[in-house]
Amino acid sequence: MPTALERTLIVMPAFNEEEAVGAVVREVFATAPGVACLVVDDGSLDATAREAEAAGATVLRLPINLGVGGAMRAGFKYAVASGYSNVIQVDSDGQHDPRGIEELVAQLGRYDLVLGARFAGVGDYAVRGPRRWAMQVLSGILSKITKTKLTDTTSGFRASGPRAVALFAQHYPSEYLGDTVESLVIAARSGLTVTQVPVAMRPRAGGVPSHNPYKAAVYLGRAGMALFVALIRPRITISEPPASTAAIPVVSG
Repeated sequence: MPTALERTLIVMPAFNEEEAVGAVVREVFATAPGVACLVVDDGSLDATAREAEAAGATVLRLPINLGVGGAMRAGFKYAVASGYSNVIQVDSDGQHDPRGIEELVAQLGRYDLVLGARFAGVGDYAVRGPRRWAMQVLSGILSKITKTKLTDTTSGFRASGPRAVALFAQHYPSEYLGDTVESLVIAARSGLTVTQVPVAMRPRAGGVPSHNPYKAAVYLGRAGMALFVALIRPRITISEPPASTAAIPVVSG
């Protein structure tokens, strides 16, 4: 029987991450033996795809930049088509410590969706100002919606079990903050169970930050809009992935 890690696909959205992605892929393989790694090249203009392939990852190239949500939905579809039970989202910039992967996977035996929480007592990662306030408000609201204590609802380091993978392959939101905030609401309203485990964060190893610090003041408004959109959408019934699906084209090199 395959181990839990062997049934797990690491999905790494990557946009212009040639400086870091190769090292991250190699570290994932070194720290989580048995996992497969898919790098979704989200319309990069640099050598991201080539560096990822050279490190041993499978590469899925998107012709245009769809954002993290669009890249992750492509990753979930690939996981369903390829028969993987679990998906772990890992940033391609080196901020997520791959040593947390095994703990995330271990919790999938009891929960459908597991968040790697940056503010739960491990490491010294900190966010300040309006962005931090928004995160605290969101965590309070989403803790009530998911019926569990959550401290980091915008974390991109997260694990999805079989039911979550089937759901997200069809309904993963691609809007700004939808991949974090809205996906949690979709999961909770579809009856999925959610929890978190503490993880450590690291400085970026390269690339360009996805959020401009000068625009941090608008974060609260955008987060509130993402939450509002999630709450007014109809509930989604989970369906099992089909027995066979058309293969997703993978372009490497």
